[in-house]
Amino acid sequence: MTNLVFELVMMLFIILAASEIFTNALEHLGEQLKISEGVTGSVFAAIGTALPETMVPLLALFAGTKNININEEIGVGAILGAPLMLSTLSTCLMAFAILHRRGVNGHVRPERSGFIRDLNFFLFAFILAAVAMYIPQEARTLRGALSIALVLTYFVYILLTLRASEKLVEDGHGTAAEGKMFFAKLGLPTNLWTIFLQLGIGLALLIFGAKGFIHGIEGTSHILGISALLLSLLIIPIATELPEKVNSILWIRRGKDTLAFGNITGAMVFQGTLLPAIGIMLTPWQPRIEVLTGVLVTLVAAAWLRFHARSGGLPVWTLLVNGGLYVIFLAITLSR
Repeated sequence: MTNLVFELVMMLFIILAASEIFTNALEHLGEQLKISEGVTGSVFAAIGTALPETMVPLLALFAGTKNININEEIGVGAILGAPLMLSTLSTCLMAFAILHRRGVNGHVRPERSGFIRDLNFFLFAFILAAVAMYIPQEARTLRGALSIALVLTYFVYILLTLRASEKLVEDGHGTAAEGKMFFAKLGLPTNLWTIFLQLGIGLALLIFGAKGFIHGIEGTSHILGISALLLSLLIIPIATELPEKVNSILWIRRGKDTLAFGNITGAMVFQGTLLPAIGIMLTPWQPRIEVLTGVLVTLVAAAWLRFHARSGGLPVWTLLVNGGLYVIFLAITLSR
């Protein structure tokens, strides 16, 4: 048990350091390419930091244990647990990170059009994924059609996000790097080559740290006797979502609200479209009570954020409510 705790602490420090390296390089990349903060956060950062949690269900389904049922449970739980964690716990942690500076009645102000676009696409896709649970496995054609629709939804989202970038830059929402790039402090020039090198190192460390954290949590969960589905719904997302949480907390503490929320909501769109498309085709994808509870809480949390996306920003207290939704999910799930 002591070794597992040591592993968890070490991997957490690696994730924290990797997030600093990754976000620093990403800001410089966005500045070099003259793209908006929305694209940098919702597309580049979201896809990059979503890789660890994307790998978990894929590894479970294609190279997991010999027990197919356990592999499918881990796959489904990891796919649905990721957006649950982002929409509830992650947004709440961001609120706590700025609570002493902005207060409960203060506001966070991500660029509104991109924020609303992310949430609209996510809600549409996640509702489709929920509907697919009630389609029998034998109806392969209909399931396949829904999977294709989810994939196409993400590509349309990418096109609209990129199209909006130029105008946002003109309106003052371009990505601006804060301070020098870390590699530049070592005497290296700041260009695309060194930026991609630092991004690659940061991303590799993020994946390594997240995988190590997962290993430590899995070992701990086995000692505590937690089932595979609960493990994937509750514990694995905490580890795999750490990159998004840390990156967004770093950005929001620096006043970069658009980058912070784009990283969260962009990852939600990525995980609410492409991953469920895989789950629908490769797992039973059935409406078990634990799964339905997670889906419902996720949709309520995302709709709550969408409802409060006003021109003056979101009140900080609304993000704290999302943390309460996660507590409700835990209470319902663990009481069964």
